[in-house]
Amino acid sequence: MEIEIRRVEPGDFKAVQRIYAQPRAIWGTMQLPFPSEELWRKRLAEAGDQVYGLLACVEGEVVGHVALNLNPAHPRRRHAASLGMAVHDKWQSRGVGTALMKALIDLADKWLNLSRLELQVYTDNEPALRLYKKLGFAIEGTHKKHVFRDGAYVDTYSMARVR
Repeated sequence: MEIEIRRVEPGDFKAVQRIYAQPRAIWGTMQLPFPSEELWRKRLAEAGDQVYGLLACVEGEVVGHVALNLNPAHPRRRHAASLGMAVHDKWQSRGVGTALMKALIDLADKWLNLSRLELQVYTDNEPALRLYKKLGFAIEGTHKKHVFRDGAYVDTYSMARVR
């Protein structure tokens, strides 16, 4: 299976919305379930230069999304960026997340000269934790009862990869 990574375009909003509409995909994010196409149309159209979005595609089907959020308005934080990612339910644990993250790290290191990548992940999201640790992210702290998900408060880790 060949995974193609490409830049997200505003016209990809329907495909991105379908990813975030999946129950397992949304479980791993801090997004609300049942996202609308209009929400994603606006997000992708209004992202500007402070967001780099990448898509993973297999045989033309969009199967994963990652976004890197820069800090251009904060001069003392321009070296850092935060990220969020989701993979379509039927494509999880098949290398899509790894391909997206490797492409994003390459972009951050070799083209954007970022020295710090940050993310938040649920403490019970073992597949994501394995992926992030494999790619050099370390847990920097725990946020107790940080997010309300599926009827309960859950903890998250703050993780970062520092170059």
